[in-house]
Amino acid sequence: MITTEQRDKLRGWFAGRVPEDLFEELTELTVDREEITVIGRIPAPRLAEGASDAEREAAVQGRIQEFRERTRDARVEVAREAEHRFRRKVSWGVECGGERALFTHVAAPVMTRLRQPERQVLDTLMAGGVARSRSDALAWCVRLVQRHTDDWLTELRDSLEHVQRVRAQGPDTEPEDAAPEAPADDE
Repeated sequence: MITTEQRDKLRGWFAGRVPEDLFEELTELTVDREEITVIGRIPAPRLAEGASDAEREAAVQGRIQEFRERTRDARVEVAREAEHRFRRKVSWGVECGGERALFTHVAAPVMTRLRQPERQVLDTLMAGGVARSRSDALAWCVRLVQRHTDDWLTELRDSLEHVQRVRAQGPDTEPEDAAPEAPADDE
C-alpha cells in the first residue's frame, strides 16, 4: 500500500516522463507491490456518420493495435526507467472510444489455505463451468467482491493510508533520504 503523496509523486513522474504525444491524457495510474499500471486515452477513430456498431468496434480495435505497435519502443524505454527507479513492473493500457484495453499485466501468484467449505465454493464454480480451475474460481471471486464493494475497499484503503502516515511520524522511523547506518565493528 502506498500513500496518496507517493502515488501523486509516481503519477507526476509518469506525467513528466511519458512522451507528450503518446496519450491525449494520462487517465489512470494504479500501483501495488508488484506492478504499476499506466492507462492513457488515445483518439477514437473517425467514422462515417451512421457507422454500425460492428464497424465502430473493429475500428477501435484496429486503432488500439496500431497504437500498441507504433509506440512499443517508447513505452519500453519508459518502463525500463520506471522499473529500475520504482522496483515494480510497468504495464500499459489505453482507453479509446469508450473501450479499455490492457497490453501487458502481471499475473502474480497468491498462496492461500482454504478450509473445506471454502474449497467447496471453488469446486462448485468449476463444476458449473464458471471457472476452469480453483485458481480461476478464486480470481472470479475476487473480481466479484471488487465489483460489489468499491466503496468499502476505498474507505479501507483510506484508513490504511492514514495508519501509514501516523506510523511514519513515529520515533523509530528514518527520513526517506537518510543513508543506512554503517554496522558497528563488533557485528
